[in-house]
Amino acid sequence: MSESRDHIVTSIEALEHIYGEPFGPSIAKETDRVTSHYRAFIEAAPFFALATAGPEGLDCSPRGDAPGFVRVHDEKTLLVPDRRGNNRIDSWRNILSDPRVALLFLIPGCGETIRVNGRAAISTDPALAQSFSVDGKSPRAVLIVSVERVFYQCSKAIVRSKLWDASRHIDRKSLPSNGTILADLTGGRIGGEAHDRDAPERLKATLY
Repeated sequence: MSESRDHIVTSIEALEHIYGEPFGPSIAKETDRVTSHYRAFIEAAPFFALATAGPEGLDCSPRGDAPGFVRVHDEKTLLVPDRRGNNRIDSWRNILSDPRVALLFLIPGCGETIRVNGRAAISTDPALAQSFSVDGKSPRAVLIVSVERVFYQCSKAIVRSKLWDASRHIDRKSLPSNGTILADLTGGRIGGEAHDRDAPERLKATLY
């Protein structure tokens, strides 16, 4: 490992020497607004990862719902309902101190991903929250993203990972369960078989 440290890149100049200049499409695909074509991808996505930064560190959290749950209000604005989660509110804490956000959209069966960078604000407008109601339940807040950059990422990562290849999907039981992880980390105080057994009903009851 000590030998590897001798080859650590420490400057932009060195980095650019390794990778060279970006080629045409990698620059041309970027825009400062949600075009009609990018809108089609965003509205088809049932999932995105939200990256934020704050004084306590970085955060990247999953967000998902039925396709179209991210609303394209206009070409410079996205609206995202905050569905029920674990109440850690790591992303929200970060946004209050640093509004910069990055979103990475995934669409099942599609090789390209869509990347959005911008600045976010947290709204508790009752009418806005009500417009995102599901089963009579409104989100407690709505994320308002002011778009600064949008571009697609080519399919290489998805192709290499075979992410959408069902034959490569693993059996969930081959990995530690949530109950097992919790029991190990808490010395058995929480988690265990009871946690896993109740998980399906708990998920159903707290989905929205």
